[in-house]
This record gives sequence, structure tokens and C-alpha cells, in this order.
Amino acid sequence: MKEIKEESVHLSIVSPVYMAEKIVPELVRQLHENLSGITNDYEIILVNDASPDNSWLAMKVECEKDKRVKGINLSRNFGQHYAITAGLNYAKGEWVIVMDCDLQDRPDEIPNLYAKTQEGWDIILGRRIERKDSLIKKGMNYFFYKLLHYLTDYDTDKAIGTFRIINRKVVDSYNQFNEHSRYFGGLINWLGFKTATISVKHADRYEGKTSYSLGKLLSLSLNAILSFSDKPLRITIKLGFWIVFLSSLFILYKIFTVIFYGTTILGWSSLIASIFFSTGLIVSILGVIGLYIGKIFEETKNRPLYIVSETKNF
Repeated sequence: MKEIKEESVHLSIVSPVYMAEKIVPELVRQLHENLSGITNDYEIILVNDASPDNSWLAMKVECEKDKRVKGINLSRNFGQHYAITAGLNYAKGEWVIVMDCDLQDRPDEIPNLYAKTQEGWDIILGRRIERKDSLIKKGMNYFFYKLLHYLTDYDTDKAIGTFRIINRKVVDSYNQFNEHSRYFGGLINWLGFKTATISVKHADRYEGKTSYSLGKLLSLSLNAILSFSDKPLRITIKLGFWIVFLSSLFILYKIFTVIFYGTTILGWSSLIASIFFSTGLIVSILGVIGLYIGKIFEETKNRPLYIVSETKNF
């Protein structure tokens, strides 16, 4: 994990960038416009998650214009939550704002988030009043949060995304995490600290389409579930007990029918169905256990969370 020890600034912006070469100039312009009303002592940290377009080139152009704009280029695509981690490792701000780069998290809401910090909160979350997403994406997010809530027992508000402001002690605490499975929102919630929520407007994506597919959301939910809960294992234990219980009732029923009605010839279809059912169940349970073992194996390798290929203005 990268540790940057330099003179602090008052406010840092951390934004992971992916497929946003046409968005970066407008994002930086709006950030300058809204941050200058708060303080001139700020930095804008853009983290390029190995975007296949010219996002890194667009970021370097903005870095040349203003030294307060800083760029991190990751060596390959590690994922949004790893890119956020990289940005937080480099951020020097007393307060750090984390936001998406697509301008759906509106920079003009930053003054409202910052104003709330004056009330003594450590974390202020931006709760989207109305999500400006497609019906398909809304459905995917609804399914994601429902599954996450059921399997982790965390009361997750689906209206809260990445957009938030956190103070230095929260950032320092987050940077102590070494675990490879990353779910930014879940880790911040786990830390605790005094947390408040404010309503923020959510905008349409400035340009292009979201890169979050159903597959990526499922992968994120799987990581979050395995990182924060052993409930899937407990569900398989309960399922096993129920099968034993129902099987015992069935055996008692067969003994009763044999005693009072004589023997009957069992059909091959019921036998084969039982074999397939029990085999499938065993394989499924082993699969759940295997996922947890795989995560343990991943953590024991102790590889870096991300690799930085190039930086600008650090």
C-alpha cells in the first residue's frame, strides 16, 4: 500500500476514471468552479483505472493546466473500489470527497456536503433524491442491494452510492485495511465514526454509457458478501439440517407403511431423482465452501492491491 507523506491540504477530491476521456475536462472545470467557493487549498485526484480510451491523456492535459489536478494511472484495470483505494492512499486532504467521474455525482452538491461537516460529523453521505439511471440499471441495483442486505444483514440504503465526504481520521483508518476484497461503502460503514446523511441531486450521465454490467454488479455483490458475512455457510448448515429432518420423516413413513401395509417396490425414477438432488446439493455446498477457501487463498498471497504505472503532479 502506498503511503504519501507530504504537507496536507484542506480538501481532496478522489474520483476513479474509466471510459471518460470526453468527461474529464468538464469534470475538472466544474470541480474548480465549486471548490473555489470553499477554499483554494485543494487537490483533485483522478485515478485512471486503465481505461481503454484516451482518459489518461485527457487527465494529463488537465494536470498540465493546473498543478492542483493530480493523476494516477494504474497498470491495469483493477476495478472501481481499488482505484478509490489508490486515490485515498495518495490524498492529503483534511477532508476527502469521493465521487464518480461521470458527473452523475454533481460537483455543485460539494458545498452542501462540506457545510454539513461544520456540525461535527466524521462522514457525510450523499443520498440521491432520484436516481437518473436507466430502468435496467435501477433493476440491477435493486437486485444487488436486496441480495447484499439479505446475505450480510447490513441495512444498506440503495439511494446512497459512492458520493460522500470523510475526514482525515476516517481516511487514515481506511488506509489501514490490507484485505484484498474491496467494497468501499461496506468498509467505510464497518469503521463506524459519526455519520450523517444529506439529500443530493443525481444527474444524468454526462456522456457515454455506464460500464457497470450485471456481471460486474454480481461480482461486486459476491465480494461484499464473502468479505462481510458467513451467512451463506450458515444457510447451507440450516439446509442440511432440514434435509436430514425431512429425510428422517420420510424413513419413518416408509417403516410405518411396511409394517402395516407390507413391502412395496420402489420405482427407479424416484431413486434416480433422489441421487441427483442429493448430489447437486452436495456440490452446491462444496461450491460455497470453495468460494470462502478461494478468498482465504487470495488473501494469503498478500499481493499489492493495485500497481501504479505513472503519476502526474505528485
